[in-house]
Amino acid sequence: MSTLPKNGDRVPDSAIVSATRIRATLRGDILTGKLRPGTKVNIEDLADRYETSHIPIREALIGLVSEGLVKREERRGFFVAAFTTEVLEELIKTRCWLEERALSESIANRTVEWEENLVLALYWLSRTDRYVDATRQQLNPAWDERHKQFHQVLISACGSSLLLRYCQEIRDRVDSYRFITESANPAPFEARPDEHRLIADAALAGDRDTAVALLMKHYRQTLEIITSTFAAASRAPDETA
Repeated sequence: MSTLPKNGDRVPDSAIVSATRIRATLRGDILTGKLRPGTKVNIEDLADRYETSHIPIREALIGLVSEGLVKREERRGFFVAAFTTEVLEELIKTRCWLEERALSESIANRTVEWEENLVLALYWLSRTDRYVDATRQQLNPAWDERHKQFHQVLISACGSSLLLRYCQEIRDRVDSYRFITESANPAPFEARPDEHRLIADAALAGDRDTAVALLMKHYRQTLEIITSTFAAASRAPDETA
């Protein structure tokens, strides 16, 4: 007698489709800070939320484990990956490596269409409010989307779809740190209004060295702001004890 379950080892097609959808939704919730670092992921709750079985939920979580967004602990289950400065430093370092080449190639391959797209991306970014309201507690989704678009257009002429995909994956991971930090301490991020314009101006002028240097500085300053905010938050309990 076979010991396999009724459907064998095959995951039903409907579960695969559902797992893909759930994975995308959970990824978005993690990257935007709706699911906080260290949070235990309750499979029962997710199954109820998505009106599905445990199979697609587990498939989605296993996929997110491979992305580094979720951790699986023996006998304890799944948790949203904790944010650490060590991981962020590695992400920023890798992002600089990848985008230094991507921007260099993009400038070398620039076309009129690329220049027009970059000017347009910068225009819409500059015209969009960064926060939903004056409290500055919630990042404006429209600004976030246009910010991502600007950075993607900047390197879009690099000639490698694979490189673009890697850059986007790293960008999403870094942005998850920025979302958490910016909601607690928006001032340092607001103090950098002209950085995108300076990067775009150098790229449009074909000045590869300046554009790359400004982009790398932009990313390293983001690292400094986030790590400083993390450090201040970790000291706070001791200072008020």
